[in-house]
Amino acid sequence: KPKDKQSFEDWLESTSITLTQVNGQRKYGGPPTGWRGPAPGPGCEVFISSIPRDVFEDCLIPLFQTVAPLYEFRLMMNFSGQNRGFAYAKYGRPADAEAAIRALHLHPLRGGMCLIVKMSTEKRQLCLGELPAGVSEEALLTVLRMVSDGVRGVTVRVAGPRGKATSALVFYSSHYAASMAKKVLVQAFKKQYGVSISVRWFSGSSKPRHDESEEEGALACPGPKPVGQALLTAASFQLARSAFRDPHPQLFSRVVGGPAPQASSGEAVPHDAVGRLRRLCELYGLGLPIYDVRYHHTSADGFLCVSYSVLVPGLPMPFCGVAQVLPGPSTNTTEEEARRTAAEQVLKVLTTTLVS
Repeated sequence: KPKDKQSFEDWLESTSITLTQVNGQRKYGGPPTGWRGPAPGPGCEVFISSIPRDVFEDCLIPLFQTVAPLYEFRLMMNFSGQNRGFAYAKYGRPADAEAAIRALHLHPLRGGMCLIVKMSTEKRQLCLGELPAGVSEEALLTVLRMVSDGVRGVTVRVAGPRGKATSALVFYSSHYAASMAKKVLVQAFKKQYGVSISVRWFSGSSKPRHDESEEEGALACPGPKPVGQALLTAASFQLARSAFRDPHPQLFSRVVGGPAPQASSGEAVPHDAVGRLRRLCELYGLGLPIYDVRYHHTSADGFLCVSYSVLVPGLPMPFCGVAQVLPGPSTNTTEEEARRTAAEQVLKVLTTTLVS
């Protein structure tokens, strides 16, 4: 509507706010001018849906700023100039994101519509389908890093008759990096390599979560299973099992925290779980573990509830689970504690699964 458009333009001019349009989304901040402090960690972003198509940042940003200063606000847009009905607001602290949910979930807007405000899942994993048969992880990783930013790791899966159905799970450093990659990968592969691939959000279950239904189809491709269930395919289990049997059985026992052998190899073993897991992966050529830790909520007794995914490049699937950790004096300290907890769980699984 002309009146809404004029109101939006007047707001931009009066506030001197800068919005940047990139690949179907309009972004404020990330960080905004004058922001002090580090970039937000996990658990600081909320997902907003049920936004009327003619409501824009001049209404939404001031509304969400009433809770706490915004680090970033992203409104999804289509080519006609309307919004797509959902947005993301990122704050400086998890407590601010939780406060926004309490204050603004079901907040009424024009026409009787109410906003839906929930914690963002901050998805960082994409499923690539219809890849050329025989593509290696190394080659695919190289290509992905040439055409997209923030690639942390990749796992290739082969299925179907004679291994012709090839797909991959790609891990990105942030939701924003994954979102930008999702918008460009199909065209990049087609233009530069003449290959038609499919790209979908990775979903660990057949039921989409609250913000997956708003995106263009989250794909429940074969993926991580919780710790305590089977974590390796049969073929991969045998491969990994044989790799861990030799050539360093005594050092393996020391690395995973088992009884010290009578004849020490003389190699120093790290005391913390993250260091022991890294050393174990180095010993057997599995590559360095990649951690993805996400905050979900704070329990009534003050523990931070987090989910984690630990990708060991030499194994076909990531280790996934949930944990409770005590909040530290900073976001970095809390993330380090969550990584230690995740590493301990992975070491337990490797110990019981691979050397039993």
